[in-house]
Amino acid sequence: MRKMMIAAAVLAATATPAIAQVSTQGGLVNVSVSNVDILKNFLNDTQVAALNGVQVPVTVAVPIGVAANVCGVSAAVIGKSTTDPVCTARNGSKALANSFAAQKLGGQTK
Repeated sequence: MRKMMIAAAVLAATATPAIAQVSTQGGLVNVSVSNVDILKNFLNDTQVAALNGVQVPVTVAVPIGVAANVCGVSAAVIGKSTTDPVCTARNGSKALANSFAAQKLGGQTK
């Protein structure tokens, strides 16, 4: 059983696309948001209106677990990254929206 779990982990790590390599700093990972529409369900009306003025892509620093979730990769792969590219968000989350609002819009979400 243990060998199967290790084999699955190795397979998952090698099947991860190159776009998922990220820069980590102090537990935070830079995530590129190139489609702000993925954040709309997590922001209040004023913040959604402010998205019209945001130039994309925009980079947001988030905890490694959030980056793994929104970029569709495992936290283990992100943690082992030695390069400096940015992971691209494929879907939104409340945590990503909170970080985006705090860093780019100057406030918290609903």
